[in-house]
Amino acid sequence: MDIQTKAEHFRKLQQGPRALLIANAWDAGSTRILAGLGFQAIATSSGACAGVLGRRDGKITRDEAMAHSRAIASATDLPVSADLEKGWGDRPEDAAETIRLAGTTGLVGGSIEDSSGDKDHPIFDATLATERIAAAVQAARALPFAFTLTARCESHLWGPADLDDTIRRLQSYERAGADVLMAPGLPDLESVKKVCASLTKPFSFMVGIKGKSFSVAELEAAGVKRISFATSLFRAALAGAMEASREILEKGTFTYLDRGPGDVGKYWD
Repeated sequence: MDIQTKAEHFRKLQQGPRALLIANAWDAGSTRILAGLGFQAIATSSGACAGVLGRRDGKITRDEAMAHSRAIASATDLPVSADLEKGWGDRPEDAAETIRLAGTTGLVGGSIEDSSGDKDHPIFDATLATERIAAAVQAARALPFAFTLTARCESHLWGPADLDDTIRRLQSYERAGADVLMAPGLPDLESVKKVCASLTKPFSFMVGIKGKSFSVAELEAAGVKRISFATSLFRAALAGAMEASREILEKGTFTYLDRGPGDVGKYWD
């Protein structure tokens, strides 16, 4: 499937009657497993990418993120969208350059967020945040295929968590041309419904926060068009490895071999 066809297919997947379940992979092997299990699209996770490199989320370079995205996109024929953090820079030009580079990796989509990384001012000023999204959109439109730009409002992760402000920001990003809107950390389904009702473009919900992760049926009823899983699959995989390792160290047994999937290799070359 050529990149333009893949990109158009990705857009259509987010406009259907059911929410698109987009699975967050952390390397080429996990990408092939998730594709083989039946997911229709793949996403990267900045936290999982950092974890693979033994670092905290937010501690990878743009070059490392692009290499990670290229490896995942090369491992599957499915559409892949990337978590591109804030675009590795505060200026609108930085966000635009990140999208331009993303378009060379095999990705058909990516997100830019409004968190600054500054603990004293964790969210960009609304005007600057919108300018950054507008620049990213312009860069996406300059690509030779229909790159899907997702704009993320991070207020409910980093504060201040004001739902009305989140909605105003998302509406501003929508007017700036974003194709998909996202606001990780919404506290309840009523908030999700209110956000979805305030937008005309698809809304993407991020599962992965305890107490703030709802069922597919509930999210679809609220109006969600895309559901991603952040680092949760990566953490689940590591949890399984840690449990097996503790059994070896503490008991000297290997019963985890009876529980673990023995056929993962069928998804790999």
